[in-house]
Amino acid sequence: MLLFCSGKSSMPNAIPQSVNDYQIELALADASTPPSAWYQDDSIYQLERKTVFYYQWLLVARVDELRDDGDFLTLNIAEQPVILTKSAGKIRAFYNVCRHHGAILKGSGKDSAQGNCQRLVCPYHGWTYALDGQLIGYREFAGVNQFNPEQLGLKEIQCQQYWHWLFICFDPNAKPLFKSSETLWQRLDSLKMRDCDYYQSRCYRLQCNWKVYVDNYLDGGFHVPVLHRGLSSALDNKAYKIETLDKVCWQSCPTKPSDSDISQVRQGTANYVWLYPNLMFNCYQGVCGVMRVLPVSAQQTEVVFDYFFAPQIEDAFKSMSIKVADVVQQEDAEICESVQTGLNSFGFETGRLSVSKEAGEHLFHRLLHADLVRPR
Repeated sequence: MLLFCSGKSSMPNAIPQSVNDYQIELALADASTPPSAWYQDDSIYQLERKTVFYYQWLLVARVDELRDDGDFLTLNIAEQPVILTKSAGKIRAFYNVCRHHGAILKGSGKDSAQGNCQRLVCPYHGWTYALDGQLIGYREFAGVNQFNPEQLGLKEIQCQQYWHWLFICFDPNAKPLFKSSETLWQRLDSLKMRDCDYYQSRCYRLQCNWKVYVDNYLDGGFHVPVLHRGLSSALDNKAYKIETLDKVCWQSCPTKPSDSDISQVRQGTANYVWLYPNLMFNCYQGVCGVMRVLPVSAQQTEVVFDYFFAPQIEDAFKSMSIKVADVVQQEDAEICESVQTGLNSFGFETGRLSVSKEAGEHLFHRLLHADLVRPR
């Protein structure tokens, strides 16, 4: 599974001028969007993957992808190779890198991104690791001074489970997941996502910077009546609410009856919840969509959409719900790619933010800036 592209480069020392110049102290009424360079330049993307995606907790997989002991799943996250394993009932995350010369490991030596195995094998010199990360096999190291296999296990990454999902954080000093945004986890309980079952996933590849997609999500429904007319017909847009918390933007809106098929599968209160930097929960009555916005490059993004439904929901309802969501995603993809074209134009540098609608974007930009200028 591709979650960003693979590779490795050194930590940049210089902060780009466009980041240093951004006026983070301005209130929403005075603020502007980040300069277009933030959405174009590879230097910003490289800085983001070594700060934003290093310091923050990231949803990377579902728990049901590692059901049994021996299951493994390989990922590339922010250009870091990662492997998730399950042994003795525990799921762990490691850098998927052999401690000998850095080759990428394979489950029991097989070339598969996901499966079940008894051990992890390096295809280069045959070093072998148990699923708990311990080095258990190596050869030709007699006479090597201070060689201690107990100190050469795989390097572990923080990994925590929340309901259906697995999160990791590369920063070994990061606060536990549930302390990183306590208010969010408490409020999410009210949406009953715990009771929903996974159904299927869809992936969308967009020709735009990942932040364009996040900005679009966080505009407080500003674009919905214009861009998503079908969805808009099922929402009471005048009652749309926007709350910004610690690292969270929580948008909510009552649904309303309409003549469209959408109102049949979009009932109750719509809750659109964003957790910095790239995670979104779209929840309606009996329906939950979980979106991960994954940078592929400075101007390419992959959006992974997992669909969950309450147990009593019938298959016909599920199919219609996914069809409705797919239309919205296609509409969002088209406008986000249009925005990226505009951001690349000489005619655009920065824009303004609506006080009544775009508080979520303002929060996102400030959190992003705080990560980009962190001492490293």
